[in-house]
Amino acid sequence: MKGKLYLIPTPLGPLESIEKVQPSYNSSIIIHTIDTFIVEQVRTARRFLSGINHPIPIDHISFLELNKHTDQSEVYSYLDSAMKGGNIGLLSEAGTPCIADPGSVVVKLAHIKGIQVIPLVGPNSILLALMASGLNGQNFLFHGYLPIERNILAKYLKDIESNSKRKSQTQIFIETPYRNNQMLKSIISVCSIDTNLCIATDLTLSTESIKTKTVGEWKKSLPDMNKKPTVFLLCRD
Repeated sequence: MKGKLYLIPTPLGPLESIEKVQPSYNSSIIIHTIDTFIVEQVRTARRFLSGINHPIPIDHISFLELNKHTDQSEVYSYLDSAMKGGNIGLLSEAGTPCIADPGSVVVKLAHIKGIQVIPLVGPNSILLALMASGLNGQNFLFHGYLPIERNILAKYLKDIESNSKRKSQTQIFIETPYRNNQMLKSIISVCSIDTNLCIATDLTLSTESIKTKTVGEWKKSLPDMNKKPTVFLLCRD
């Protein structure tokens, strides 16, 4: 019998917040029984497993790295233990695996190999932000990271703003935290003053902030989001 591939969400911030966002079922019933994990960074994964008091000594746990430096030819062997009956955990760096995360290649491979894929409940910054934004939750589009180059970004923002109005569709995107402030400046310089913009920062943390205002209202007072994980949601009525 083949093992299973568990998709394991992790906290969006410090491990101190783990009880707030992760059901004990994930840890005590599932994660504590797994000794092989596919991870983006081994250091982060070891810290997470230690934080949930994994009963298996960390040095006895197998970690398989999956990130932009991973040779794709190596990935085909990552599910070998599941083919032999062992369960494997796929860990995100923060939040939900495979959403704005490199794990989807492993999940696709699991389906090809006939390995059962089981997603566990946990925090997802994109959905949390959408839930709390007050914007259209029936029709939305996640863009991931937008272009960096100024002129290309400006055109992209105008295009998604236009699509938002035409389709009544919430546009969702993220930015590298140290570029958040510059992204906001780009948005307010390009988008119409009556376009709705939600800025969701530090989700699930004690410093969490989720506010929806028009671009015109944001222009009056710009928040400092430097180095704070942030989700941007845009919708023009």
